[in-house]
Amino acid sequence: MNIGILGAGAYGIALASVINKKHGKVQVWTPIKEEYETLQQTRVVSKLNNYVLPETITITNDIKEVCADKDLIVIAIPTQFLNDVILQMKPYITTHHLCIATKGMENNTCRFCHDMITSQINTTRIAAISGPTFAIDMINEVTVGLALGTKNEETENIVKKAFCNNFLKLRVTKDITGVEFCGAIKNVIAIAAGMIDGMNLPESTKAMFITESLHDVSELLEIFDGNKKTILSFAGFGDLLLTCTSPKSRNFSFGKLIGSDADAETIEAYRKNTTIEGLYTLDSIHQFGQDKHINMPIIELIYDIIYNNHKPQELLSFLINKS
Repeated sequence: MNIGILGAGAYGIALASVINKKHGKVQVWTPIKEEYETLQQTRVVSKLNNYVLPETITITNDIKEVCADKDLIVIAIPTQFLNDVILQMKPYITTHHLCIATKGMENNTCRFCHDMITSQINTTRIAAISGPTFAIDMINEVTVGLALGTKNEETENIVKKAFCNNFLKLRVTKDITGVEFCGAIKNVIAIAAGMIDGMNLPESTKAMFITESLHDVSELLEIFDGNKKTILSFAGFGDLLLTCTSPKSRNFSFGKLIGSDADAETIEAYRKNTTIEGLYTLDSIHQFGQDKHINMPIIELIYDIIYNNHKPQELLSFLINKS
């Protein structure tokens, strides 16, 4: 099976390593010339503890090449750049199966990645994977699980064939929307969880916050036409638990800076130098709620703390008073 990956970030490389261990070859595309040249010359991925790329993981900056003769294309591009990449790949997609590993929603429209793709490419061969997995853990072959959302049985089998092994498990659902929504919203919730940690609150309060967040996310799932049961999947509770408790999460770490009352310069420097997916999703969902006149209390509160100078301590009042 021939597989290409769009995106040479930490997660894209980690997914390539999983595929490589099973199939012995995979090609990774990056649109960034400097990144391409560095990976070609050094074969070292500094953001993954200097992981050395095996020779069977090849790097290209030619999108036509990464699509050519491939059975499966895995998409691991940040959401804000996805539309441009879809337009670049569109001329070369024929019978390919597409697997989305990107977590997020389109700004202004709140479209999920599979909607963005199918609006430009006429295909039903599409899936999304999401769950509690840090890139470094996959590199280190730690036992992990992901939710696989797809309505296409052939695509399901192709993705399982690509990824399932003795340390990575896929649990399948037809709720691709729910899988994508959970993968996006957990980054927003993780920012708030970081605030609670930054305030030096104990595990009891953190557990309360995560539990209440599960209820809120399940309600939001229905608003976005997902299945409420998906909150119990690897993409839902699993990913929420991981990103709301680990300093490895960039979103959690950003929230912790706010909760610990770090100075504005420190917070802004972290924001500028770090990809904080939750901010992009927060902006999207907040705007959607405003446009549709939908009440989303937890989203509004997190938004107000980050953008309107509300205090992180308001999270505690929210937890006590919410019904």
